[in-house]
Amino acid sequence: MPHKTPKIDIDKPARILSIAGSDSGGGAGIQADIRTITMLGGHAMTAITALTAQNTQGVTAIHTIPCEIVVAQIKAVFEDIGISAIKIGMIGSGDIAREVADYLASCPEIPVVLDPVMIATSGSHLADDETIAAFDRLMRRADLITPNIPELEILGEVILNSGAQIIEAAQKLAQKYDCPILAKGGHAKGAQLIDRLIWPDGHLVEWQGARISTENTHGTGCSLSSAIATSLGQGMTLEEAVNRGRSYVRAALENAPDLGKGQGPIGHTLGISAFDRWFLESN
Repeated sequence: MPHKTPKIDIDKPARILSIAGSDSGGGAGIQADIRTITMLGGHAMTAITALTAQNTQGVTAIHTIPCEIVVAQIKAVFEDIGISAIKIGMIGSGDIAREVADYLASCPEIPVVLDPVMIATSGSHLADDETIAAFDRLMRRADLITPNIPELEILGEVILNSGAQIIEAAQKLAQKYDCPILAKGGHAKGAQLIDRLIWPDGHLVEWQGARISTENTHGTGCSLSSAIATSLGQGMTLEEAVNRGRSYVRAALENAPDLGKGQGPIGHTLGISAFDRWFLESN
């Protein structure tokens, strides 16, 4: 599929829309997306699909936003501010997935990164069977799909026990949807973590690095997909965007603030106060 280059305005930040759920604990979802987009120099905009009562230990309640309100949020920013790239995370329901796919069909020039969120880091389910089935239409609109291994198993209806099986499943999915697949390796075992970017034609790029030993991994998938969307919106190629997104998430894992009693959030701000840095440099 051809690379989409958004219209770049050198005097303004890339405008990145996150279509996702709210995480009341602040570690994942919309909250993680806003911080990631901002840290990477974009202007963050949101269309909230669901409200979750959530912390580092799990999700205790979910309220899905009506479809018409989700689409109204998208239209509001598209018709006024404009959109350089879109990240889609927790979609909320099958009806929302179908409505969003219909709307996005009207703007095919905008890069879309789809993180097929099904299960939270804590293990709580965020998508039912109907919602997962409705992913089909969103995946046909996406320019990159970023499943972790459990999500790739569900989407491919396979059990994955080796790197070769992961590559095969990802390539089949890429061919089915004519869309590159970033098969994330965080759920695999071993001291080395491998992320694999597979194109429909079989082209493969791998990133390998030492696994970072931490329990504070909440929000990694959300942050990676929004970092990639931001980078695409800034004009990077897909491979450049994935490389930058991985580098950011790995830095955030290394700077996690160790919050909560469960799997805490990654350190989106990298332990840096941007305002304090600006203030010191300006005075």
